[in-house]
Amino acid sequence: MPKRALITGITGQDGSYLAEYLLAQGYEVHGLVRRVALEDPSRRVGRIAHLLDRVILHSASLESYPSIFHVFTQHAFDECYHLAAQSFVFESFADGFSTMNTNINGTHFVLAAIRELQPKCRVYFAGSSEMFGRASVTPQNEGTPFHPRSPYGISKVAGFELTRNYRETYGMFCCSGILFNHESPRRGYEFVTRKITSTVARIKHGRASVLYLGNLDARRDWGHAADYVRAMHLILQQPEPDDYVVATGETHSVREFCARAFARAGLDYRDYVRIDERLLRPAEGEQLVGDAAKARRVLGWQPTISFEELIAEMVDADLAAQAN
Repeated sequence: MPKRALITGITGQDGSYLAEYLLAQGYEVHGLVRRVALEDPSRRVGRIAHLLDRVILHSASLESYPSIFHVFTQHAFDECYHLAAQSFVFESFADGFSTMNTNINGTHFVLAAIRELQPKCRVYFAGSSEMFGRASVTPQNEGTPFHPRSPYGISKVAGFELTRNYRETYGMFCCSGILFNHESPRRGYEFVTRKITSTVARIKHGRASVLYLGNLDARRDWGHAADYVRAMHLILQQPEPDDYVVATGETHSVREFCARAFARAGLDYRDYVRIDERLLRPAEGEQLVGDAAKARRVLGWQPTISFEELIAEMVDADLAAQAN
């Protein structure tokens, strides 16, 4: 029998790539979506539209324990990848209550339902480099103390600790991947990388004339989501549960991302980029760059798509979308 996996957040960037990857590995893939997505799949599940005849979707809300519990009464899962979250850092400052409710309670609900009904199910929790925030050391690894600088980062630390607690207290196979920034053509438009590449395409096609950004000197460790979902899967294939940093180990500035993205379209970013102070974060994290030595050593994982290739793929996809 094929392994059966449940992905919360299957309609997101990571969920869609993970669903593709698991299907290619022969899995039976199930996904958790909100009721409105099932009512209007043509508009709300765009990233997995090409997979709808190959995945099984369940309606549930991370804000409702009974709905989460019900899903686990319907099928027995070998693996659960908990990716669903309010994941936009800037939005977490605007609505911290919703971020905390979704990200902390939602994670607790998933873990509690699995413990109650399917304690042998292996669980992956999507951590984030935002948990490090004002990091005390660079680069950051699994032993670096957390110092989150946003409500989102705080919620992810809480989720990480919940996951570790279920592992240590109840003996469950619960793991966290502390993933640094990872992008793709499927990245949401609210994230700076996709905002840049989509606006580059609109400018190239005469549909925009300026790109407003915040801190151009902010530096991040950017990888490709397709590489990072491979790490998620590898984490749950190990003989013992553990936590892993997943990162490229390289850092680049928003300015460099802009320069390369505009250049891909034959443009000079300095002619189009303007600073809007309203887009500056209330509290910017320190230089976040990951040390994924443990993942490379134990999992045998390493990224395959370079920073330059990532930008080229994103710009080309947005240019093609604008052309159509």
